[in-house]
Amino acid sequence: MHEVEEKGLQFYRFDHMADCTDLSHAVFTRLGGASAPPFDSLNVTFGLGDNPNDVHLNRRRILQTIGGGAMVFLHQVHGNRIIVVDGQSSTNGVEASRPAADALITSAPGLLLTIQVADCQPILLYDHRRQIVANVHAGWRGSLSDILGRTVAVMVAECDCRPADILAGIGPSLGPCCAEFRNYRTEIPKSFWAYKDDRDHFDFWAVSVDQLCAAGLRRENIEVSRTCTRCAANRFFSYRADKTTGRFAAVIGLNP
Repeated sequence: MHEVEEKGLQFYRFDHMADCTDLSHAVFTRLGGASAPPFDSLNVTFGLGDNPNDVHLNRRRILQTIGGGAMVFLHQVHGNRIIVVDGQSSTNGVEASRPAADALITSAPGLLLTIQVADCQPILLYDHRRQIVANVHAGWRGSLSDILGRTVAVMVAECDCRPADILAGIGPSLGPCCAEFRNYRTEIPKSFWAYKDDRDHFDFWAVSVDQLCAAGLRRENIEVSRTCTRCAANRFFSYRADKTTGRFAAVIGLNP
């Protein structure tokens, strides 16, 4: 990933997607927004205790920076439901419908699929051949249910994608340096214990890479940011670091 600053906002783009002229994507930092502490400052999520007017303003700033379109949000529930949206699903800018799910797929230009995170993995997918994009919210529960593999399977079944054509970007999230699971014996199936070190820290970045490869993606088409949100809590929201905090946005969409 490389850092970009436009219109006062700082965000990151994945290197292997940056030259795709028909694609808009960005992983925004927590900087440059209107929200007051502890949601300072580019919080994009309602219902956390932040001033709703500030959240509205933050979403508008992101939309202006990206260059317009309609932001599509989910009510993220740490599950494995996947929604395929079209151009009629949401057309009112920053205030889109919020179905309960954790992944979005579209072929409609102008829709900015938006995932909101503060330690979970935002994972952007792009099929350049079929012109399909997806955005996935993968918390540890979503990883255990293979939401990534399920999303790729929907892209194949409903959008005629070929996994080998899909580019994937795994955004800033809780890294193996900080992903401690003290109760892993009751929370995490034994089949995932191979991703654990002797400190009971799990490498869910590696889990995601392996799940994407198992779904048919090429390893060279998967870019991992390797930025831990807890370690970089001054730049990204982190629930593990701060508990009461905001959510930063990861967005992807096809240009109109």
